[in-house]
Amino acid sequence: MLPVRDGTRSPVRVDGATLACLFALAMTLIPARLIFAKLPLALTPAMLVGLLMGVVWFCAQMVDTVGVAKGRSAVRTAFFLFALSQVATYGYATYSYLPEDELKATDRTFITLMAFVCVGLAVCDGVRGLVRIDRVLKVLVGGSTFMAVVGILQFALGFDLTKYLMLPGLQLAGDISFVLERSNFRRPAGTAEHPIEFGVVCAMAVPLALHYAFRAKDYGGPQLRWWLSLGLLAVAAMQSLSRSAVLGLFVAGMVLIPHMRKGRRIRAVIACAVFLVALRGLVPGLVGTLVALFTNIAIDPSTGSRTRAIDRAGEEIAHHLWLGRGMGTYLPTKYGYLDNQYLGTMVMAGLIGLAALIFLFLAAGYAAMRARLLSDDPQTRELGITLAACLTIPAISAATFDLLAFSVASGFAFLLMGCSGALLRAVRDERATRPEEVLR
Repeated sequence: MLPVRDGTRSPVRVDGATLACLFALAMTLIPARLIFAKLPLALTPAMLVGLLMGVVWFCAQMVDTVGVAKGRSAVRTAFFLFALSQVATYGYATYSYLPEDELKATDRTFITLMAFVCVGLAVCDGVRGLVRIDRVLKVLVGGSTFMAVVGILQFALGFDLTKYLMLPGLQLAGDISFVLERSNFRRPAGTAEHPIEFGVVCAMAVPLALHYAFRAKDYGGPQLRWWLSLGLLAVAAMQSLSRSAVLGLFVAGMVLIPHMRKGRRIRAVIACAVFLVALRGLVPGLVGTLVALFTNIAIDPSTGSRTRAIDRAGEEIAHHLWLGRGMGTYLPTKYGYLDNQYLGTMVMAGLIGLAALIFLFLAAGYAAMRARLLSDDPQTRELGITLAACLTIPAISAATFDLLAFSVASGFAFLLMGCSGALLRAVRDERATRPEEVLR
């Protein structure tokens, strides 16, 4: 017997949701720079779980007895097209000579992206039912909250918990610091690779934490843990001192707040204002620094770097218009930083790769909104708009940093895309089993 949503639960067998939860935990609890030792390729635990999910998904498609969904869906099609574009780009790039450093980089990038495509497909087809989708998303919020706590400790105390998360069999990929500085403030990275990635990941988890906090209140369940998670994630996103995180939260709010109930909408706006005032009191100067990130953007050195990157990218695009020069081959230490995933995809995967990436975001957003429109359940409708809001954050942030170059942020995004596809399947399955007179 399957568990009842927001009610008592009975044991369930291992399924796609179980593997998705394992991936979410490997992605958020284990420092992103830890890779398996003594392997010729830099492979993280999260990547290994993703590849395993791909094998399980492929085997499950060969039989009809394990309950995995089959058939077309917008998200599934988008994943296939994205994967095909990456295969074509990889073949084109490696057909001719590549310097050894670029060849290694494109090998690792290709395997990383395929692992995340496997995650998305496995979640889209293998996580069946609203209860199991909830389980995956709740575990994702829990893992993100742990990452936020690590980051808050780095910011407030300079205490780096990642030093104590070095698991046996893993090694650190290079001498990497998880704590940087900006405007006299520490910039935490949590368990992510970089403060920008850390901020974007925390921002993506904020709408989910808010959704489950409201839902717990509606159903009379425990609320404190979700409100606590929400506060920690929001504070951590701000402490990352990342324009991408702040912009992502703003856009997500613009998606979420208009779709809230009237009373809740007013309280949400007031809560945002109170949060900023409290943040200013708790960490003097932080809010001013965040505002300066936008008001001083014209004189920010990173802005000039991005402008010069456009000129460099134009020369590369002219030589490799359709399939690009190879994902991962435009090494920042060699050619400079682009800090724009759409521009970087155009350079490294061409017009075809860029179209596939944009279609992937659009298909996932469509699935979330379509599920909202088809469902009569208020909680499912709210989950649909919540997933849509979450997905706007990586979609917008991809224009301000190299999203696919960071494994945690990209893995998080692909997992959410898979959940959007799974939600639409679940809603359609639920409607198909309802009596005809109810649908009328």
